[in-house]
Amino acid sequence: MVQVKTELPFQELLQAVEQLSPPDLEQLMFRVTNLQARHKSSNLSAKETELLLKINRGIPLETQNRFDTLVARRQSREITAEELQELLTLTDQIERSDAERVRYLVELAQLREKPLTVLMDDLGISTPDYA
Repeated sequence: MVQVKTELPFQELLQAVEQLSPPDLEQLMFRVTNLQARHKSSNLSAKETELLLKINRGIPLETQNRFDTLVARRQSREITAEELQELLTLTDQIERSDAERVRYLVELAQLREKPLTVLMDDLGISTPDYA
């Protein structure tokens, strides 16, 4: 439960959001993403809206948290054989999800007749820095 005033400056809204638990924050992000897509849909085709919804769909917070935990255990050399297998399975799942997202990005770039990098800049999507 978050208490807010009737008129809420943006900074106070962010402070209220900071109070949310991780599951509530994930739910809020999902709903905001859908709301954003609906707002933009008045200017977008149905196909663009569909692709944007798919692009913005992330992996579940629970999956990401488990992945992060297992990575930390592997880095500290405390991971069991079963956990290592689970980490490999989660890695495959996340990589498949990322590949699917790229496929949707490429499709949207083609639909908008833009280079992929330009579309990603337009959407505020950056490539991860693995260095």
